[in-house]
Amino acid sequence: MHKPELLAPAGTLDHLKTALAYGADAVYAGQPRYSLRVRNNSFRDVAALAEGIELTHDQGKAFYLVSNIAPHNSKVRSYLRDLEPIIELNPDALIMSDPGLIMLVRERWPDQAIHLSVQANAVNWATVEFWRRQGIRRVILSRELALEEIREIRGMVPHMELEVFVHGALCMAYSGRCLLSGYMNHRDANQGACTNACRWNYKPVAHQQDQTGDLIATSKDDSVGQLEPREMLLEEPNRPGGFIPAYEDEHGTYIMNSKDLRAVQHVAELVNMGIHSLKLEGRTKSTYYVARTTGVYRRAIDDAMAGRPFDMAMMDELEALSNRGYTEGFLRRHPPKEYQTYEQGSSFLGTQQVVGTITDRSDAWLTVDVKNQFRVGDTLELLTPSGRTRFVARHMETARGDATERAPGSGHVVRIPPPANTPADLTHAYLTRVDRQ
Repeated sequence: MHKPELLAPAGTLDHLKTALAYGADAVYAGQPRYSLRVRNNSFRDVAALAEGIELTHDQGKAFYLVSNIAPHNSKVRSYLRDLEPIIELNPDALIMSDPGLIMLVRERWPDQAIHLSVQANAVNWATVEFWRRQGIRRVILSRELALEEIREIRGMVPHMELEVFVHGALCMAYSGRCLLSGYMNHRDANQGACTNACRWNYKPVAHQQDQTGDLIATSKDDSVGQLEPREMLLEEPNRPGGFIPAYEDEHGTYIMNSKDLRAVQHVAELVNMGIHSLKLEGRTKSTYYVARTTGVYRRAIDDAMAGRPFDMAMMDELEALSNRGYTEGFLRRHPPKEYQTYEQGSSFLGTQQVVGTITDRSDAWLTVDVKNQFRVGDTLELLTPSGRTRFVARHMETARGDATERAPGSGHVVRIPPPANTPADLTHAYLTRVDRQ
């Protein structure tokens, strides 16, 4: 069996370091101008990318540079100029989607490895074979594929490396093809500035038609029940008076809000197919998210390679993260209600909440930089690259040594006794509070 690579997101250097500490074989990051992540992206200059690539290569891991926007002419003009100093840093591959940019890179740097981005929407074996003939080393398959389709592609194009997303947010459209954010907010998803307008809460507003047939809002106090069955005006709470016509009959207001992908239970099957890389989405998520997901999928791959049965506890560990509800996506076919969450657009709180990071330790104390409040008597979990330890906080004191019953929240520092068998190295360690069941 081919052991697949575990590929983790790196929106910042801290994310990159966390991913490597928790077992990632490779990381991906991109320049904001040319990748689909503008916000929360610290790789804005050559120096930051140079540091990231050096850190990754020093650990014998791979660094992939994301260049997957749908570029207009202005970005085509500047692309090779801005890419040249990055190529000199020897990224292991470029993740690209636009045929024009791919052509320019292959002409300028014919030996540079290129991976086809999921934004190119490769959904069949003929497309994969086409890109193989263009010299593409790896194809990141579309999220809209079923397991049996992935298996067929693997069999039909055996000499192409394949990569599959196994965890993270799902788009309400084919990846990279949504215009909702650009149309409504003038922030183009295909340029990396998506506002996730599909996840907003829209409420129906009573209306009537004017002489031209347009829908005009009437009194907000009018009953929504007076609306026609398949047409309504939507109002987003953060933009009162901004009405949007909609022609959809859904039971709820979050009509385009996809659940999050979780496919840890299918890792063994993907490994057996010979998939080269399993990818985690989330360059704008927290470092805790990167730590938790990377650690879980690292164990899933290692278990699959060793022939061990699937550990259902990994499903519970991923429930510890905030999420929009989980789905297997399109890997197996389900009714639409299994993909969508109609009740809310923000993430559900996970079963655990990060309450602090460890800044120092001694035999008697762990020093905690508090992120969220917790109390003496709470059940806590210490998450480190070497594993998890659950314990109860029996005592707590302030940084000045005064006894206290509560860590108030962000901005405070407290000390608690370490649990038994605390690892010596607590770099990239997180302290979480386990919700009472």
